[in-house]
Amino acid sequence: MARTQDPSGTGLLSSGAAWVKSSYSDASGNGDCIEVCTDFATTHDTIGIRDSKDPHGPRLHVTPDAWSAFLTATTTGEFRTA
Repeated sequence: MARTQDPSGTGLLSSGAAWVKSSYSDASGNGDCIEVCTDFATTHDTIGIRDSKDPHGPRLHVTPDAWSAFLTATTTGEFRTA
């Protein structure tokens, strides 16, 4: 389940949330990557995802189970095209 608004009380929109840039980030520095916040995975059942080029823009919030399924699908090649 994905939510586009900040879940009540999580603080994902605050400056104190710890956002981590993807390890697959483009090393040339052009910013083609995402950032993830897992600070509230246990307490509020949400993982935050945002575009590193627009850190104050919209954020996607998913459940830890949905994030895990996404990571599994990407590492197994489910999203690859021919």
